[in-house]
Amino acid sequence: KGAFSKAKNPEKLFIGLVQQNCEKDCKSGVLEGGKIEPVEPDEDCHKVFCESPEGRDLCAKGHVRALHIDEPESLGPYAARYFASKLWYGEQWFMQTDAHMTFLKDWDAISVEMLNKAPSSKPVLSHYPPSHMADLAGMAKSPASRLCGPVFATSDLENQIIRLEGASRYDSFQAETPRFAPFTAAGYFVAHSEFLREVPFDPFLPWIFMGEEIIMSTRLWTAGYDIFSPSQSVVGHIYVRRHKPKFWESVHRAFTPGVHNPLQAMILNRVKYQLGYPEAAKDMLKPKTLLTAVEQYSMGTARPLDEYLRLVGLDMVSKQVTYTEWCETGKPPPGFEKYDDLYKKK
Repeated sequence: KGAFSKAKNPEKLFIGLVQQNCEKDCKSGVLEGGKIEPVEPDEDCHKVFCESPEGRDLCAKGHVRALHIDEPESLGPYAARYFASKLWYGEQWFMQTDAHMTFLKDWDAISVEMLNKAPSSKPVLSHYPPSHMADLAGMAKSPASRLCGPVFATSDLENQIIRLEGASRYDSFQAETPRFAPFTAAGYFVAHSEFLREVPFDPFLPWIFMGEEIIMSTRLWTAGYDIFSPSQSVVGHIYVRRHKPKFWESVHRAFTPGVHNPLQAMILNRVKYQLGYPEAAKDMLKPKTLLTAVEQYSMGTARPLDEYLRLVGLDMVSKQVTYTEWCETGKPPPGFEKYDDLYKKK
């Protein structure tokens, strides 16, 4: 509802909705004290919107395309993004968001304007948006946050996969031109839809959460896409929903308690293989089906992966992160110095 009501051109907006709802025998998320309680089935938000005065005509004209998945059949967030990409019918621009978002007035036009201002023929805008409680209109003249800090996650669950450590507002002023950034965030990015042909989502990554952002960042960059942080925030995000079940809890209920973590660890080896982790070399991976059709969903050929890893300060062998000053200072990365003047305060 907010996406349409706040859009400058709602008649040009089409939503691809992947609705993953519990319809019976529903449970809460893990509550205080580790309790899990029975709850009512999820509201059918697609139906509610399409029966509302605001949504009735839009749905009748095909502006909302939906895929409904029952909770036990959910394959996690990255798989949902793959399914959502298949609801694209040829529109010029593509924006990926999580479902729980708020929107700035004219967010659609502002997004396209920022993409057109980026100094690249293949730009991608992305960051971790502010909280849904943020006053997006009041922040319109303030610089947006940028993703700069990767880490090799050391928990048993994440097993040395690259995790992005939140976002910060590094800049003292808002530049007219979007600033270069090293990473894409899964919960919000905007690009020309041509990327769906060049960097299609991998259908062989079910049940993962960590790992989706680094694999998309590397695949986009090696395919010739340049990543930028937006000049201003156009969406807000609900980050904490403690009472709601998480997808790994659904996996435990669908199969058996405790199965998600080893399952995710196994599947993440597909991502690690593509990123060049030595422990995930081809001759070391089991089962070999982890690499099914991996060539179709791997790195691009426009730029080498090693160059990207050097720019963002990642060493897959030593598991060390090198500080990348260019990101925090808002300068173009090494090799892109010709754009320096775009980011000087005027």
